[in-house]
Amino acid sequence: MASANPIQVQKYLSGIEYPASKDDIVATAEKEGAEGDVLDALKRIPDGEYDAPTAVSSAVSDAG
Repeated sequence: MASANPIQVQKYLSGIEYPASKDDIVATAEKEGAEGDVLDALKRIPDGEYDAPTAVSSAVSDAG
């Protein structure tokens, strides 16, 4: 299974304010046009609050 590139993930989260919940992250990515691997990866991250882009990237990598 292909995994989402962290740069692609962050591209779709450019306007989000942190801390952000998983639901906010997924909703923002959908609004920004994310699809495929990026959206799937964000939907697999654990529920919770993310305090920075690096936290989202780590969660995406771990959920890979």
